[in-house]
Amino acid sequence: MTAAAVRPAITQYVDREEKREAFRQDSLKAWESFRATGLHVSADEADSWMAQLEHGQDVEPPECHD
Repeated sequence: MTAAAVRPAITQYVDREEKREAFRQDSLKAWESFRATGLHVSADEADSWMAQLEHGQDVEPPECHD
């Protein structure tokens, strides 16, 4: 295998790992925010909102609450 063939694979791997780490960090921040405030949206509220979006309705996301 040549360096030209390996380079794109390495680039894709690094990009994927950077995105995975960013997602992990965002998740940790969200968890810490929830633990500090208790604010959340229930799964039913999120599902209802996403169903409306799927049907082409331009609706605001549900409000976070305790």
